[in-house]
Amino acid sequence: MKKILVPTDFSDTAEYALKIAAQLAKKHHSEIYLLHMLELPMQLIDPVGSGNNQNLPESLFFMKLAHQRFAKLMAKPFLKDIKVHETVMFHQAFDGIMEVSEEYKCDIIIMGSHGASGFKEMFIGSNTEKVVRSSKIPVLVIKNEHEKFEIQNFIFATDADTYSRSTLEAAYDFATLAEAKFHILFINTPNNFITSNEVRKRIENFVSGTRVKDYKIHIYNDISVEKGILNFALKKPKTLIGIGTHGRKGLAHFFNGSISEDLVNHANMPVLTLKI
Repeated sequence: MKKILVPTDFSDTAEYALKIAAQLAKKHHSEIYLLHMLELPMQLIDPVGSGNNQNLPESLFFMKLAHQRFAKLMAKPFLKDIKVHETVMFHQAFDGIMEVSEEYKCDIIIMGSHGASGFKEMFIGSNTEKVVRSSKIPVLVIKNEHEKFEIQNFIFATDADTYSRSTLEAAYDFATLAEAKFHILFINTPNNFITSNEVRKRIENFVSGTRVKDYKIHIYNDISVEKGILNFALKKPKTLIGIGTHGRKGLAHFFNGSISEDLVNHANMPVLTLKI
């Protein structure tokens, strides 16, 4: 975890994410790429090309304002002694986040969420879904302020299909990095019920041949996968929920439709998404 990307709209929740990024950066000697997207009308983004040079002062004003906000943010005590790269782009939020993460070969994206209403301000419309589902690198979504980001339990919810073993290992590596207990969680629902013996055999086969060694298996019954994950997670202190995503194709098997978005929006705890 050498390069951490933190998109910011200078809101409180974005700052919560930045504080956690700062804690991880100090612990793992990482660099932070702090990104702000200026989503402006095309005539302001390219005033010369649009043939209206009168808009140039206005676009420069927004750029100057962004740098002023950056300067104020960079003066925060929690960023002291951390190498932070300031980046301002004229771009759509999702496209800019993906572009920067690839250009600088970032290892993780850490971003703040406002909760059930989704991402606000710069994270509007479908940007939440796009970033969570399409990112090639892990995305850590933060809801609340954490004075000390301490994870005791990493809950990896899965259908235990062998095609997602790489995601299992990535989750295990993150749990190891966080010095957290690793839990493999399978949710049984009325419409997709599997006996406990079958689930355990599937999980053991799932883990076989991977570097995952120290873990606990949990089988939890609930009316839906999302409710099962959330209800189980509430039983564990200082929890991080981990889920695998299929990118643009949605989530694997029972993680389809809006499960990833629902967890990001409804879980009152950090959520880590990892591409399968």
